[in-house]
Amino acid sequence: MKKYCILFNPKSGNGSGKNSVESLIESLNGAEVSKHDITSIKDYRAFFAGLSKDVAIVVCGGDGTLSRFANDAYESIPENDILFYATGTGNDFLNDLGISVDDQKEPIDVKKYIVDLPTVVINGEEHKFVNGIGYGIDGYCCEVGDKLRAKGDGKSINYTSIAIKGLLFHYKPTNATVTIDGVKREFKKVWLTPTMNGRMYGGGMIATPDQNRLKNDTVSTLVFNGAGRLRTLMAFPAIFKGEHVKNPMCKVFTGKHVVVEFDRPVALQIDGETYLNISKYEVFAKVPAKNSLKEPAAV
Repeated sequence: MKKYCILFNPKSGNGSGKNSVESLIESLNGAEVSKHDITSIKDYRAFFAGLSKDVAIVVCGGDGTLSRFANDAYESIPENDILFYATGTGNDFLNDLGISVDDQKEPIDVKKYIVDLPTVVINGEEHKFVNGIGYGIDGYCCEVGDKLRAKGDGKSINYTSIAIKGLLFHYKPTNATVTIDGVKREFKKVWLTPTMNGRMYGGGMIATPDQNRLKNDTVSTLVFNGAGRLRTLMAFPAIFKGEHVKNPMCKVFTGKHVVVEFDRPVALQIDGETYLNISKYEVFAKVPAKNSLKEPAAV
C-alpha cells in the first residue's frame, strides 16, 4: 500500500485549499495518508526524521507554499519522494511545466526542481526562489494586493487591473543599474526588472521565454524600460505570450551573478511574497543546498 504525508496550506486558493486536499485524498484510492497543516511545521529536520523512507511527501498549495517549503526545508531535504499538488490561484510553477491545474489528476514529482535553487539576497537576508523575483511594477502589484487582502478584499484581487492602473497613474518608473557577471549597464525609465529561475511568474507573465528551470546554473533577467506610460501600457500585454522580448523596450540577460540597483526603494516580491522599500537585490544562480552563500560558485 502506498503511503503519503500530505502537507497542506489551508489559506491557499483563497481558503479553498483544504477542500482541494480532501478531493486529492479521495483520489488516492485508499492509500495510507497522514495530513498536516504546513504552516504549523517549525522544524523540518525533526519532522522528516519521523517519516519512514517509503512515505511520499505531498506539498499542497500554490507557488508561495511550494517556495516557502523549499526555503524552510532546503537544508533538510530527505530521501523521500517529494510531490506537489496545486491548490493555489496563480500556479505559475505548474503552468511553466506545461501542466494546467485543471488537468492535474495526481501529485507530480518536484524534488529535482527544489533541491538546487538560486539565491537572492535583500537587506542582508538570503532567500531561495522557485519561479522568480519581481522588482518594479510587479512588486508594486503585490504590495497593492497585500493591502486589499488586509482589508478583506482578497477574493477580488485582479493583478492585471492593478498593473494597468499602476502603468497609467500610480507607479513611477526608476533608473536602474543592472550588473550581470560583472558587466554593468545603466537604464532609464525602468518599469520592471525581474530575475527568473523559470519562465513564468505573476499569474501568467512569460517574462523570460527561454529560461529553463532545470538548467539552473544560470538565471535570466528582464529589463523592461525606456518609454512613457501609454507606450508601455500598449506593449505590456505581450508579456503574457512571451512576445514582449521582440520589443526594443525589453532586454533579457543571462548569467550566474546578478545585481540590480534602483535609484529609489520600491516593493519587491519573491515568489509572490512582498518585501517593501528595497533598493537593491543580488542573485547567485545554482547555490547547492549544502553550501553557504558565503562561498558561491565562481562567476
